[in-house]
Amino acid sequence: MSNMKPCVYILKSLDGKYYVGSTTDLERRLKQHRFGYTATTHRMENPKLVFAQKYETLAQARTVERKLKRLKRKDYIEKIICDKYIKLGPS
Repeated sequence: MSNMKPCVYILKSLDGKYYVGSTTDLERRLKQHRFGYTATTHRMENPKLVFAQKYETLAQARTVERKLKRLKRKDYIEKIICDKYIKLGPS
């Protein structure tokens, strides 16, 4: 296991679609997305990292990830990117 901090991250494709995920090793996970090793993003055209926020534990990051995915609101995702901060708490 990596000693990196867990984080929630947002990718954006060339066609404007977003993907929200969480990981303990962002560099490794980005490579998996770029080379099509993940089922959810293998069709994304050239996904770019547009946001990442660190958390103390992976459980906290996963909780925030689930909350963001449940919202399914592009405007909220864009606000997070603009503000450079997720205002949803992990609790």
